[in-house]
Amino acid sequence: MPTAHRIVFAAPRQVVLEPQEVPDPGPGQVLLRTERTLISTGTELTALTGDFAPNSRWAEMTRYPMGVGYSNVATVTRVGEGVATVKAGARVASWAPHATWAVHGAERLWPIPDGIDAEVAAFATLAEIVMGGLRRGRVAFGESIAIVGAGLLGQLAAHFCRVAGAWPIVVLDPAERRLATALSIGATHAFPLTSEQARPEIERVTRGRMADVVFEITGNPLAFPGAVRLARRQGRVVLLGSPRGPVTIDLHDEVHGLSLEVIGAHNQAHPPVETPGAPWTMARHAELFLEWQRAGVIDVRPLITHRYPWRRAVEAYQMLLEDRSRALGVVLDWSGD
Repeated sequence: MPTAHRIVFAAPRQVVLEPQEVPDPGPGQVLLRTERTLISTGTELTALTGDFAPNSRWAEMTRYPMGVGYSNVATVTRVGEGVATVKAGARVASWAPHATWAVHGAERLWPIPDGIDAEVAAFATLAEIVMGGLRRGRVAFGESIAIVGAGLLGQLAAHFCRVAGAWPIVVLDPAERRLATALSIGATHAFPLTSEQARPEIERVTRGRMADVVFEITGNPLAFPGAVRLARRQGRVVLLGSPRGPVTIDLHDEVHGLSLEVIGAHNQAHPPVETPGAPWTMARHAELFLEWQRAGVIDVRPLITHRYPWRRAVEAYQMLLEDRSRALGVVLDWSGD
């Protein structure tokens, strides 16, 4: 029986390539042969480093050894019993992991239109997460935006806010090398500042009004109090990055007294099925992302900073552990043996 390989976090800061038998799809499942995967540098690095509170949901989800990854582009090679929505040979994006082969539920596969290459399609999962966050934040044209964190999600948020007609769009990140990319992909202003340092600049850029919507995307609990102070009275603060621990803030003075909305934007906030009242599912957002890319409305290719063949995956994670600020989109190529 041929073997597959998958990426496993064996222990904190320990990445291995683990051989695995090629699985058979069960009822309602398909077998995928992976073309490309995209590393989620936020979520995956949090799990790899163990940088979270010991009794948190993070700790509950992170159990070593663990298979990882959720941004996969693949070809369907076999379908299980009862699968009628997709056929062998179809190219799909999905939540499947970093692995040569993977079994995945047929209900959560996103068809890839002709003309979209695998590297671009690998962004579909992160794109639909960010789109869901913008929709939760009710971003409207002409609204001012402050984005705290210029990693991959922050870059996508700036890109999509620009398409939505927001103005100005201010991106904050102490890592200056990320800011030029943010400006090229949608931000109107970018500053090498933390959220705690940025209030004077946000006040200046917004002519004293402050931000209509603030996206906190670092997940760093220390960044949240500063992010709240960037919002206008009755503004919205959206937690698009997954927080990694408790936050201390004076709710009366900094939230209640200003009538702020603090909005959680976890991906599970998407409705499970499309209905007239709640049409924007994960699949619908992924479809929109892929259509935007094909139509030239957006272009995520400038976000790809690193490419590695799957056999060098351990090297890719080591690079991220050493200095993740030098990377945005890190793509793994699974096309070779």
